[in-house]
Amino acid sequence: MTIALAASGAFSAEPPFVEASADDEERIATFSEAARVWGGGMETAIEDAYRLCFKTFIVDGRVMNLRVPFAENHERDSLAESGWEFLGKGKSNSVALWPVIAAAFDTEDFSNYAEALKSGREQVVIFDIAARKWSVSQDIFDIARMKAGSYHGLPHRPYVLVQGNGIEPSDVYNYLYCIAWTGMDCSGFVWHTLSYIARRAGVNLGTQLRQAIGAPRGADPSFFAGTAFYNSKSREIISVNDAIKNLRPADILLFRAPDGSMAHSAIVQSVDFSRGIIRYLQSTDEAPLAERGVHESFIYFNPKRAGLSLKDASLEWSQKRFSPFPGEKSSAFSDDGQRYRAYGGGRVARLRAMAPVAAKLK
Repeated sequence: MTIALAASGAFSAEPPFVEASADDEERIATFSEAARVWGGGMETAIEDAYRLCFKTFIVDGRVMNLRVPFAENHERDSLAESGWEFLGKGKSNSVALWPVIAAAFDTEDFSNYAEALKSGREQVVIFDIAARKWSVSQDIFDIARMKAGSYHGLPHRPYVLVQGNGIEPSDVYNYLYCIAWTGMDCSGFVWHTLSYIARRAGVNLGTQLRQAIGAPRGADPSFFAGTAFYNSKSREIISVNDAIKNLRPADILLFRAPDGSMAHSAIVQSVDFSRGIIRYLQSTDEAPLAERGVHESFIYFNPKRAGLSLKDASLEWSQKRFSPFPGEKSSAFSDDGQRYRAYGGGRVARLRAMAPVAAKLK
């Protein structure tokens, strides 16, 4: 099996893919620049940070545009005999994650995994996350139970029904999450994005906010910039009335847990007041299979009603919510709008440190 990193705009595989020339690569790179769509400023910087979370690989002869998986410590270890820790505790940025992901592809275990997925037969892949192992069952009863919706997996031992037609991007995601222990949690992605766009303006967010987020000297600030900080009463956090008209790029959307605390965060990339579209970015695994990990989401509103709160039920939130592995208990909410309105409603926060960044980038 050949697994190779595909360069931007070029593929180094056999035909029908033909390697592009240097001039072709330059033209493609120019055409794909975020500034062509967003025109520069904060929107472009956020989009560039988002695109760093995607990379094109050739996996077992298939070209795949992969995304950084979601990964949150202790999300699934409640029933496991031993816990585990994702690389960087879910706070690593994409620059650190991609080499580790590429190394995971270049292992005998992954080759065996990809080979098992092209058996030509229906089968159930069983992951043991704590042990970093996988196995395959072709037992007719295991298969029948999965088809009937009788899921026998556990949080730390997810079951996945596959058709045996070869590895798909969702299968790669499952391996990276369950075996390679790689990914980025929601607040890790928000911090990755904020710190990236701040560097564009010459601001080191970690240095500037180290004391506010409680990071000891010498420690990586990204490990401490969690959702609790974005929801804190720190003077570095500006609470924003969540009327649509008040939103700006780089604002942080916060979603509540049942106990009223904030359990999830996302970041606003753009607000189009003429067309009535809010685009926000997030990392979560409660999403359609093809979107688990880092992905874009949208809120649609009537441009004439920009004074509405994000809690208004008339807004259309495009992001649907599903269980991370088919067959598991479904999300309590059908879409992000329901989740934002739940438990008293979410809130919008803004980092005070981003004001000079926005001014410089503008």
